[in-house]
Amino acid sequence: MIEAWTTLVASALVALTIIYYYGFRGLDYFKNRGIPYLPPIPLLGNMAQVFFGRKSLTDTILHAYNYNRDAKYVGFFDFASPVVLLRDPELIRLIAIKNFENFPDHKMFAQEVPDSFFKESLFGLQGERWKDTRTLLSPSFTSSKMKTIFKLVKECTVNLVRHLKTRGDDSNVFDMRNILARYTNDVILTSAFGISMDSLAEPENEFYLMGGKASNFDGIRSTKLFVLRMFPRLAKLFKVRLFDDKIVGFYNDVIKTSVTTRDARGIYRPDMLQLMMQARNKDDSLKLTVKEMTAHAFLFYLGGFDTVSVLMTFAVHEITVNPDVQEKLQAEVDRVVEECDGDVTYEALHAMRYLDAVVNETLRLHTPATLIDRVCREKFELPPALPGLNPFVVEPGVSLWFPTSALQRDAEYFSDPEKFDPERFNDANKSSVDSMTYIPFGVGPRMCIGNRFALMETKLVLFELMANFNIVPCSKTESSIKVSASSFVFRPEGAVWLKIEPRNHQ
Repeated sequence: MIEAWTTLVASALVALTIIYYYGFRGLDYFKNRGIPYLPPIPLLGNMAQVFFGRKSLTDTILHAYNYNRDAKYVGFFDFASPVVLLRDPELIRLIAIKNFENFPDHKMFAQEVPDSFFKESLFGLQGERWKDTRTLLSPSFTSSKMKTIFKLVKECTVNLVRHLKTRGDDSNVFDMRNILARYTNDVILTSAFGISMDSLAEPENEFYLMGGKASNFDGIRSTKLFVLRMFPRLAKLFKVRLFDDKIVGFYNDVIKTSVTTRDARGIYRPDMLQLMMQARNKDDSLKLTVKEMTAHAFLFYLGGFDTVSVLMTFAVHEITVNPDVQEKLQAEVDRVVEECDGDVTYEALHAMRYLDAVVNETLRLHTPATLIDRVCREKFELPPALPGLNPFVVEPGVSLWFPTSALQRDAEYFSDPEKFDPERFNDANKSSVDSMTYIPFGVGPRMCIGNRFALMETKLVLFELMANFNIVPCSKTESSIKVSASSFVFRPEGAVWLKIEPRNHQ
C-alpha cells in the first residue's frame, strides 16, 4: 500500500514538473525584456481559443497584430514558445531578404519526430540540404515547364466544365468547395504523378478520399499537432506522428510504383517526379531516396489539394457576390476566347490583366497563408519596438512571424481593406503596393516554389468558368464565407453553394 502510494505521489510530481516546465516557464519572457506582448495563459499561451476551436488562427493573429498599432513588433506565445510578431514591413524585408542567412529556416516541430513527411519535405528541410533540394526542384516550376504542364491542367479544366454542364440537377446548384477540391485533386495527380483521374465522375476514388484525410487538421490531428509542437521530446518518445501509417504507406506506394513503372517502361513525363528521378543519373546532383521523393510530392499534393482549392473557392464566391467584377471579367475572357479561336493558350492567359487583378485581390483578402515564420540562427538585434524602449535581441531558436493576412487587411496599406476590389492591382495602382505588405506566397529565397503553378491553375479554372457560365447566388449562398475555427488551416466553415448557369453565346 505504501509502495503504491509512493509511486502515485512520484508520478504526480513528475507530471506537475512537466506541466510547470512546459506551461509556466518562460511566460515572463517578453515582460523581462520590456517588449509589448499579449498576456499568455499557462501551457496554451495566446493560442487557447484556436486550440478549443473558438477562434480561427487568422482572427487570432489579426487580434495580435492590432494589439499595439504603434509597435514595430509585439510578443506572442505560440502555446509556450515565445514568438516575435513583426508589424513593420521594413523589418520583414530586413529579416526575410537582407539577413536571410541568419533566418533561413522554418521552425519545424517535425525535426524531433522520425518518419515525418514534413521533416523530409522542402518546407521542413533546413540548411544546405534545403538549398540543394530547392535547386533540384526549381526547374519543375519555371515558365517553360508551366507551358508544358498547361496542357495537362487544361484537360482537367475541360472535364470540369463538362461535369458542370451535364451532372447538375434542375437547380444547377453546386457546392463549389467540393467541386474545386476534386478538380485540384485531379490536376495534381496528372501534373505531378502522371496519374489520370476523374474525381468528379468517381467521387469515391481512393486518391480523393486519402487526400481528404491527409488535409483534415480537425479532431485528433489537431491534438497531435498540439503535442508535437508543445512536447516534441515526449512526442518522439511515444512516436506520435501527424500522419498515420495508412496515409504514409499509401503515398509511399504511389511514388514507388510510379518510379518503378517509369524506369521499366522508359516513360517520360514533364513533371516534378521525373525531375527527381533524373537527378539519380547525375554525378554532381543531389540524390533523393523514394522516401524523400514521397515527402516532396506529398507536400506539393497537399498544397494543391487544399490550399489552391480554397483559393479558387473564395475567388469564385467573390466573383459571384460582386456581379460588376464578374461582368468585367467575362468581357476580358470573351475577348481572349475570340482572339484564340476558343482555345486559350498559356501566353494569352498570362497576359490577362483583369484576371490577374482578380486573383491577386483574392489572395490579398483571403490568403491561405495566415502567417509566415522564420527561426533565428544567431543572435540578432531588432530596433526598439516603441520609442523609448531598448533594442531587442532575438536569440537563436526564437521564431519570428510575418502576419500575412493581417498586413494585407490593414487600412494603412490598403484603403477599405474588407472590400473586394481588383482595381487595387490594375496597371495604374499595383506599383504603389509595398511588396512587403502583400506576401501571399511568402517572401525571399523561401518563397513558395509552386506559386507559378498555383496561379496558372487558378487562372485557368476561372477563365473556363467565366467563358462557359454565369455564376449567381442561390438560396443557400452566404454573403461572405465564414472561416473555420475548428481547423488549424485556413478553409471555409462548410459548403459553398452557388448556382452555375450555362451562358447563351448566341
